[in-house]
Amino acid sequence: MTVKKFNLPDVGEGLTEAEIVSWKVKPGDTVAINDVICEIETAKSLVELPSPYAGTVAELLVAEGITVEVGTAIIGISDSASEEQTATPAPASPTATAVPPPSAEPAAEQLEETLMYGKLPDDAGTSDGGPAGGPLVGSGPKADAVKRRPRKRTEGTPAASVAAPRTAPAVVEPVVEPAAPTLPPVAEQQPAPISQGAANQGPAGQAPALTGLGATVSGLVNRVLAKPPVRKIARELGIDLADVVPTGARGEVTREDLVSYQSQRDAEVDQADKFWGATKKPQDQRVERIPVKGVRKATAKAMVESAFTAPHVSIFVDVDASRTMEFVKRLKASRDFEGIKVSPLLILSKAVIWAAARNPSVNATWVENADGNGNAEIHVKHYMNLGIAAATPRGLMVPNIKDAQDLSLKELALALNELASTARAGKTQPAQMQGGSLTITNIGALGIDTGTPIINPGEVAIVAFGTIKQKPWVLDGEVIPRWITTLGGSFDHRVVDGDLSARFMADVASILEEPALLLD
Repeated sequence: MTVKKFNLPDVGEGLTEAEIVSWKVKPGDTVAINDVICEIETAKSLVELPSPYAGTVAELLVAEGITVEVGTAIIGISDSASEEQTATPAPASPTATAVPPPSAEPAAEQLEETLMYGKLPDDAGTSDGGPAGGPLVGSGPKADAVKRRPRKRTEGTPAASVAAPRTAPAVVEPVVEPAAPTLPPVAEQQPAPISQGAANQGPAGQAPALTGLGATVSGLVNRVLAKPPVRKIARELGIDLADVVPTGARGEVTREDLVSYQSQRDAEVDQADKFWGATKKPQDQRVERIPVKGVRKATAKAMVESAFTAPHVSIFVDVDASRTMEFVKRLKASRDFEGIKVSPLLILSKAVIWAAARNPSVNATWVENADGNGNAEIHVKHYMNLGIAAATPRGLMVPNIKDAQDLSLKELALALNELASTARAGKTQPAQMQGGSLTITNIGALGIDTGTPIINPGEVAIVAFGTIKQKPWVLDGEVIPRWITTLGGSFDHRVVDGDLSARFMADVASILEEPALLLD
């Protein structure tokens, strides 16, 4: 019997240590190559660690909550199980019993599951060479996918159709569930803050082109999966399904998920009521001590370095975003954006990309001692890795959308949805936070008007997006209510002077005031 030790690897670039957050296996468990064995927190994110070996877990060498250096042995895996199985067939057991292939479902029932859960039958292929039977994004077809009502067959009905327990009309013309009630404008104008309630909305991106049976559901788009009764409960409780972690077998939000989420919200309220310690105790016994480690430790170091290295200059501008609000409303009603979460953050993201192309120096990096002789350089990036600041329970993260300048408005919306979902779920990977070029922080999602954000290290500009709310505004000599927001920008004065920062912010504001300029 050979026990192989698995050392903690460097899962990022230059990481030196990580904390064992939780073990997914225990001694005696059988693991295969690439099975997740534990979850670790590095200075950049929460990462699931796969096993490099197949065999039986012999021992866990590091306890949960302990921080160890890269290269430290964390688990021992014995290969004896695989050797014994090779020599003598193992007797049947609940864990080793072969799973028979699933029986074929009637075609109509498979289609109904596809429309409800975004799941294809096992024999449905994809035109892009992806794995057959993979999950699709979305839970409903586009309107143009509905062709006509099928006529009832009275004669010559194929045997397969007769055997199906459900009829085709429920598939060809599914009932598209009405959208959740529109929230008040102030709450609607920003996406929910990326924080503790995680929710996976499925992989963002367009569904692959399908052939055969898949063509019937080619209109599926990204949306949170949930059955109608669950959606009804969510509406009654005022819960945004995007904030709930789905645990259903097909990635859908279940009734139990809602109960758990509501319990968590109630617990937070209870904690607030019990926050103040008993006054009878000495004050030094009413102090909670929180270790600084992982993402929080790395963020603190980076922010101090940025604040005391890059000379910050901040400017602000009030913007009439009424036309942006109208544009967002039209996008939500558009067939092309059906099922895709759209908010003013999408328009601001496009505006920042557009304005950076007109003012390239805001999309740059200051590099000290670039030539090795003590001389600094300014590296202007001819690409946009757009960072979106995300507040998570484990600290601030700034994942970025690679080459955002090449994305259409719809593709950018999907990318923002994916970024938010991944961050809420705590699944942001180190590579997704590397190489950023300019950052947006959406403080308006929390009802804040504006702020003076600290520049993300390695960048020279950051834009704070304040809340959008109705205010009295002078338009053509008349005072009328308009949707107003305040943009705040911080810039590295070594690279961006006052004139350039003002022109950049003015360009961003001009797009929010008139989104049609994006068509130029």
